[in-house]
Amino acid sequence: MSDPDRYENWTKEALIERIKQLEARGNHAKNFVSEADLSSPTGLKNDATTTVLSVAPGSEAPNSLEKKKNRLGQAMSKRKIDISKWSTRYIALKLAYLGKRYGGFEHQASSELPTIESELWKALTISRLITPEDTTVVDFSCCDYSKCGRTDRGVSSFGQVIGLRVRSKRPQATAKKPRLEGEVAEQSADDDGVSVEADVRGGDASEQQQQVPAWDHIRDEFEYCKMLNRLLPEDIRILAWCPSPRPEFSARFSCRERQYRYFFTQPAFSPLPSACAVAGGQGAPREGWLDISAMQKAAKLFEGEHDFRNVCKIDPSKQITNYRRRIYDSYIEEVTDARPILPYLDGAAFSATVSEDSDKSSWPKVYSFNVNGTAFLWHQIRHMVAILFMVGQGLENPSIVSTLLDVEKTPRRPMYAMSDEVPLVLWDCIFPELDEQGNGVNRADVMDWIYVGDDDLRAKYGVKGVMDVLWEGWRSKMMDELLSSRLMGVVAAQGKDVRTRLLVEQGGDDDKKKLGGKPRLYSGGNTWLSSGAYVPLLKRQLQMSPAEQNEKYAVKMGYGSSAEMKAAKGYR
Repeated sequence: MSDPDRYENWTKEALIERIKQLEARGNHAKNFVSEADLSSPTGLKNDATTTVLSVAPGSEAPNSLEKKKNRLGQAMSKRKIDISKWSTRYIALKLAYLGKRYGGFEHQASSELPTIESELWKALTISRLITPEDTTVVDFSCCDYSKCGRTDRGVSSFGQVIGLRVRSKRPQATAKKPRLEGEVAEQSADDDGVSVEADVRGGDASEQQQQVPAWDHIRDEFEYCKMLNRLLPEDIRILAWCPSPRPEFSARFSCRERQYRYFFTQPAFSPLPSACAVAGGQGAPREGWLDISAMQKAAKLFEGEHDFRNVCKIDPSKQITNYRRRIYDSYIEEVTDARPILPYLDGAAFSATVSEDSDKSSWPKVYSFNVNGTAFLWHQIRHMVAILFMVGQGLENPSIVSTLLDVEKTPRRPMYAMSDEVPLVLWDCIFPELDEQGNGVNRADVMDWIYVGDDDLRAKYGVKGVMDVLWEGWRSKMMDELLSSRLMGVVAAQGKDVRTRLLVEQGGDDDKKKLGGKPRLYSGGNTWLSSGAYVPLLKRQLQMSPAEQNEKYAVKMGYGSSAEMKAAKGYR
């Protein structure tokens, strides 16, 4: 076992197993002492110590799942390989994941939820693609690891990229003689997808003097995507691998563009019937509906190079002083091929504005806020989206974006909550051709990606292929969506007509007051938030400036000043 001082870096599964081992030892010792022959000079019964305490801790698994895990662990220990006999190579992997049930991308021992990196670590170590000294400790320093971005808890990605050094099937020049023609390589794979080669000699001596064709670094290599997808959870998929990243490649520093999308519906939440809904002002949408045109105007104002200190969360532990970032594209578009149908929203009682909506297409619609830039600050996009939702609800003018980006006019950020995390997706990461100064020549990705299915369609469309696995997950969630939408349609159609109920019958005014209530605000989640009278952003309480937050944190950590902490930590 590892040094107990390093428990904070262990995987969650390793910690649980360690606790079980310690509990099992304690139970065995307790049972042994209670049954001891106290008449014995030692107080113990014969030589039972060796027999009882040598029982494997946790060997009595409480259920079949635990037994399966124990068998897997035993099998893993028997399949240890001599890594010195294998070559290694540096590759890049592109992966996708649905982040709702994960505590973010980066491994954190304190996280209550599993992380993407912890799941990657398990798959990489079980497959022996990386061979750290201690697999219970998540430490990627053993494999020249780099990652393009760190998505937060609940955030998904369809194009995350990592770089790392992995085990390769490439023959070692000094390990053994080159395979001769006539030698047949019998190849098999164990349960973990680890290929094992055995040379079987054949043919006459003259044939054996001829060398086989050169090793193909793609065709003859491990099927990295397939191996890892067999071991990863079904909501994490390896999409592609790059066999030859350029020299000095870093998934973090070589990336010149990151693309995000934030999805939302129109209406944002179930609207009140028009007879009792509250409009934000002349021509403004009723509660539940968003002014997409105003949001589009506000989104375009983010484009260009700006100081985003008022549109992010400050992390004083990093002592950041440069908040300028370049946004290439910032716009909202309708996602026309992903629209669910809720027929009750097509009724006149639920129209979007005070004047009847002229758009008679089915509702709800799905939109995405698309933003592409060089890099982003902590929670920057979720703050950008929060501002867009304020504009969309008629609570702020689109010009509020320009005001917040003018740090001379607004040096301190007003208090406001960022949007929900689940609809956010790291869509793709772009690695363009670089000039001599390290700047991107253009915005085209030049990575030589080999996608799942390029070499074997079964890995993509076959049984338990990527599409097969994704379909299972989609259909399960689709049935949930279908049943929920049908139920809403049934409930909306029951009872008396809404307008008759509210405007004709006695007591309708009371019902109208009950439905109207306090204003309802939207922040990207599954429903609205109740609030009192809305306070404009520029009239709200202000946070400390980034410099003040950095200084306060540095002093708290025992440094004389922020500058002293930056120098000690080597921050740029």
